Amino acid sequence: MSNEDVLKTGTTTIGMRIKDGVILASDQRATMGNIIAHSDVQKVYPLADNLGMTIAGVVGHAQLVVRYIQSEVSIYSMKRGSSMSVKSAATLVSNVMRNGFYLGLIVGGYDSTGGHVFSIDAAGGYIEDEFMSIGSGSTFAMGSLEASYKKNMTKKEAIDVAITALNSSRKRDSASGDGMLISYIGPKGYEEIPQDQIKARCEELGFIYPS
Repeated sequence: MSNEDVLKTGTTTIGMRIKDGVILASDQRATMGNIIAHSDVQKVYPLADNLGMTIAGVVGHAQLVVRYIQSEVSIYSMKRGSSMSVKSAATLVSNVMRNGFYLGLIVGGYDSTGGHVFSIDAAGGYIEDEFMSIGSGSTFAMGSLEASYKKNMTKKEAIDVAITALNSSRKRDSASGDGMLISYIGPKGYEEIPQDQIKARCEELGFIYPS
């Protein structure tokens, strides 16, 4: 099987630390070489009530890693009687990535020390930062984030920043596009932002959804 025959998420994924938690976001396009294979792909996943992860890379690898991490985090919580911290989850994911998965991931969540986001590369390296983007459209998204991100943003402000960054990448990166997924993780747990709210906000910001 050639590289072009592999189903990939192409992708723009985003993670941001905000005032009371984190925002995780992505587009929804999957590609196979120059072909748009799917236009409704999930790239933001809950790992637990306080944890989430975005995926970029080979779809089969991503689905396997998501299922495994969800299972390990659940077992940890049952054994310890408490939620796994964001840093511990990022360490777990980075260790798994060293087995040779062709992925770029963002792990984010909320714990007793607040919100945190970590980028994790295919070699298992992980770095915490205020905001980040991974995937083929990340160059365009990062330019937008550099201009718009500010510390201690509210949830509403951060959703607008995420939408703007995703819109920028979708216009310039052919492997990113179609829908948008946005999740917020804060003191009350994991929350997927409803599609009707995302679409309405796109219209208010002057963006066509999907583009």
